[in-house]
Amino acid sequence: MTSPWITEFSKESIHRMQLNTPRIEACLGRLTEEEVWQRPNNASNSMGNLLLHLCGNIRQYIISGLGRQPDSRTRDAEFSATGGLLKQELLQRLKDTVQEAEEVIRSANETALLTTIQVQGYELTGIGIIIHVVEHYSYHTGQIAFWTKQLRNEDLGFYAGVNLNIKNAD
Repeated sequence: MTSPWITEFSKESIHRMQLNTPRIEACLGRLTEEEVWQRPNNASNSMGNLLLHLCGNIRQYIISGLGRQPDSRTRDAEFSATGGLLKQELLQRLKDTVQEAEEVIRSANETALLTTIQVQGYELTGIGIIIHVVEHYSYHTGQIAFWTKQLRNEDLGFYAGVNLNIKNAD
């Protein structure tokens, strides 16, 4: 029987990942194909690079590391790409990767979550792997949102209709 903390941890981790995909999709919907591959400067990546990078990271950490699948990541290619995929193809690749990762998270038992696994040269427990991916996904989603705001000079409406001024209950 799965313990309640594992169920809750998995559910919340997946929920946090699922918040980011529609935000990225909203950004891509506002951009041209050229803008998706545009770099803000030489020290930065395009949104296309970031999407490839997210797929590579999620696959290497969760699907390969926690899910014990072969590691086929070519990290440098994520950053050297300058095109070749349309924004819909990038988005579909991301959605497919996230869905596969969600399945691995859902199936992870207590032993898997507490076992130390080497991923990308780091020693992490299954819990550490999931935390890394959730925060990494959020981090790059924020970069994509910021770059989209720079290009469009508009609020993306991620919190439209939500009162963020509500105080916590005493």
